[in-house]
Amino acid sequence: MITYVLKRLGQSAFVVLLTVSTVFVLIRMAPGDPATALAGPNATAADLAKIRTQLGLDGSILSQYLTFLERLFTGDLGTSYSFRAPAFDVVIDRLPYTITLALAAVALTAVIALPLGIWMSRRADTGREMGANIVTIAAQSMPEFWSGIMLLTVFSVLLPVLPSSGFTTWPGLVLPATTIALLQVALISRLVRREMVSNLTSPYLTVARAHGIPERRLVWGYALTNSAIPVLTALGTRFAAMLNGVVVVEVVFNWPGVGSLVVRALETRDYPLIQATVLVTAALAILVQLLIDLMYPLLDPRIRLGKATAR
Repeated sequence: MITYVLKRLGQSAFVVLLTVSTVFVLIRMAPGDPATALAGPNATAADLAKIRTQLGLDGSILSQYLTFLERLFTGDLGTSYSFRAPAFDVVIDRLPYTITLALAAVALTAVIALPLGIWMSRRADTGREMGANIVTIAAQSMPEFWSGIMLLTVFSVLLPVLPSSGFTTWPGLVLPATTIALLQVALISRLVRREMVSNLTSPYLTVARAHGIPERRLVWGYALTNSAIPVLTALGTRFAAMLNGVVVVEVVFNWPGVGSLVVRALETRDYPLIQATVLVTAALAILVQLLIDLMYPLLDPRIRLGKATAR
């Protein structure tokens, strides 16, 4: 187990470094100039050259990259151009809001999708299951910006019962979390339905029924347990993706998270802030995936991490 964890941590560090390095190169190849964004349209060539020198952008991409690596390994991710503060600190200040939103969305997804998927599996190939499928497919087809605007219109304008933006109070979490969960519920419930149908028709459950085990226990104790790994993987993957910032939802609801921070960083060509955001969110996403892998043996004792058994 320890060897497996160390190996995964080494692989994860390499993936994070490769991701940040790719972003480092791509943002410098993209159109736009941080000096122009900072100085404004009326700046002279001398003003722009001075700003580039101050920001360390006057050298080649290779020299900038080597300087970036040197600072990275000392824990310095640079200073944000727009916030005039360490880029890492700016990202860390916003990160709790994104984590809170992601946790709320995943929890809401699990609470709705698991019972819905089980209900659909118990009524597979019936008219009611077909109706539920139509509803979930419709929810999956709606863009997040559209569903977010519709929720805002209904619950903040027509029925002003929930805040329309920001996170000043806990009710402000309801609409953005629900907007994200609409899509996730559609995905996860159909996954649960597929896995449960496969398990409910398996031979081991047929034998268990013959021994008189109650149907409720077969569904919730046996079939759901054996469906847990793919469902947990899907939920963990969606949560890791949310940590990268649900950009559309955060912009629609003016949520002070990482997603809206990335939008501002891209608008101002804030290279250090973009790089810090990618580094932090990529590391967190990989950590979540590692924790999910470590949970597999708890859900299925037959799984032994780091060992391949051939029979």
